[in-house]
Amino acid sequence: MNQLNQQMNLGAFLFTFGHHFAAWRHPRTDISEIISIDYYREIAASAERGKLDMLFLADSGSIPVSDAESSARFVYPEATAVLGALAAMTDKIGLAATVSTTFNDPYNVARRFSTLDHLSRGRAAWNVVTSTKEGDALNYSMDKLPEHGSRYERAQEFLDVANALWDSWEDEALLWDKRGGVFADKTKVHLLEHQGASFSVLGPLNIPRSPQGRPVIIQAGTSPAGSRFAARGADIIFTACEDKDEAIRFYSHVKGLLPEFGRTPDEVKIMPGLMFFVGATEAEAKAKEAEFYDLILPSAGVTYLSRMLNADLTGYSLDEELPDINLEGNTSRARIIVDTARRTKQTIRELGLHFAVARGHMKVTGTPAQIADLMEDWFRSAACDGFNIMPPLLPGGMGEFVDYVVPELQRRGLFRTEYTGNTLRDHLGLARPVSQFAAHAGSGAESGAAQEEAAQ
Repeated sequence: MNQLNQQMNLGAFLFTFGHHFAAWRHPRTDISEIISIDYYREIAASAERGKLDMLFLADSGSIPVSDAESSARFVYPEATAVLGALAAMTDKIGLAATVSTTFNDPYNVARRFSTLDHLSRGRAAWNVVTSTKEGDALNYSMDKLPEHGSRYERAQEFLDVANALWDSWEDEALLWDKRGGVFADKTKVHLLEHQGASFSVLGPLNIPRSPQGRPVIIQAGTSPAGSRFAARGADIIFTACEDKDEAIRFYSHVKGLLPEFGRTPDEVKIMPGLMFFVGATEAEAKAKEAEFYDLILPSAGVTYLSRMLNADLTGYSLDEELPDINLEGNTSRARIIVDTARRTKQTIRELGLHFAVARGHMKVTGTPAQIADLMEDWFRSAACDGFNIMPPLLPGGMGEFVDYVVPELQRRGLFRTEYTGNTLRDHLGLARPVSQFAAHAGSGAESGAAQEEAAQ
C-alpha cells in the first residue's frame, strides 16, 4: 500500500465540553450548553466546513459519582439521539455513535443504526464497545462486568447478528408494485433464525436495507482480543497511542491479520486520537496548553487514574510511583497507563496530570505547520491512515482546527478540499458490502409467514 499517493482520513471526536480533563472549568466554557442542540450544531457545522469524514460521539453507561471534581466531564447525552437530530442539520459528514454490546440487544441496535443510516442518507457509523467500568454493570442489573474474554465473545456474536439483520433485506427486495399489490419480493427478505450462546433472533429486520448496506463499524480496543475482533469486522480502528514506533507496530500487526479474514489492508482504517493546542506561534500554543494545565486539581487527576485503572489510588501518596495494578481482564487503556508508569517512573501526581490531558492519546502543541508536520510524519510512516481529532475545548476548538490546521493539510495535498461522495463509506474509500443472503435468494428457506407479510 503506497501511502504517498493517498490522503488521510479525519474524524472529529466529541466529548462533553472538550477533551481536556478540565475543559468544563475553562473561562470560555458555557456551562448552560452541556446538552443543547445549538452546541452540537456549531461543532457539526465547523467539522463539515472542514470536509472532515465524520463526527464521533463518546458514550458511557455510568459516571464516577464519587468524583465531585470531575463528574461533569462524564455527562453523556444518548449518542444516537444526538446524531438523529444532527442528521437533519448536516449534508455530508458521517455520524458515529458509541453503543455497548454488553448492555444492549442486536435487534434494537440494528434498528437504531439502520434508521440513522436512512435518515442521514448513508452517513451512519457504530462504535462497537464492550464496556469496561464496573459502574456500568451496576446500572444494568449486574453485580459485576462479565470477564474480558466473554465480553468479546458476546460482542462478536452481537455484531454477526447485527450484520445479518442489516443484510436480511436484499437491495432489490422492495418492488413497490402498486398495480399488482406487491410491496416486496418475498424471496429477498430473509429470516435469521439465529440461536447462539448469547442471543436468539428470528429476524428479519423491520426496516429495508439502508443506503450504505451496513453502517460503518468502528472498534476502539487494542488488546489482542480487540485487535482480532477489529480485523474480522471493523471498518475503522480508533486507537490511543503516543509513541510513533508503537503505532507503526500496531498498524503492521493489524493489517497483517486481515488476510486471515479474507480482507485487504485498504478495507480497515486505523485512526489514532490526536489532541492539539494550536497557536499562531509555538509560544502562543504553549501558553494555551499551560492555561489548561493550571485548571487541573491534582486530586481530580488521581481520581481519573483510579477510574481508568479500575483501582482505588486515593490512599496512596501523590508523590510515589504507581503501585502494582492487576491487569487481568483490564482495559487496553489501563495497560497503556501502567506501561507508561513503568517506563517513565512518573509519580501518581505526574501520571494523573499526564493522562488527564489526553487520556493516553497523542498530544501536539504548536503552530498549524508544526501540527501538520507531525500528522504527515505519522501518516507517511504507516503509523496510521488518519486521525480522530480531539479538541481540548468545544465547540470553539473544532473551529480552530478547521480554520488553521486543515488548510495546511490541504496545501500539502494530504486532505480533501471538497467531498467527492455522499456517504461515509464514500469519504473513507470503503466499498458498500453485498448482502450475505444475496447468493441464497429464492432458496425457499424463509418462513412462509415472513414472506406473506413482505408481499402485502
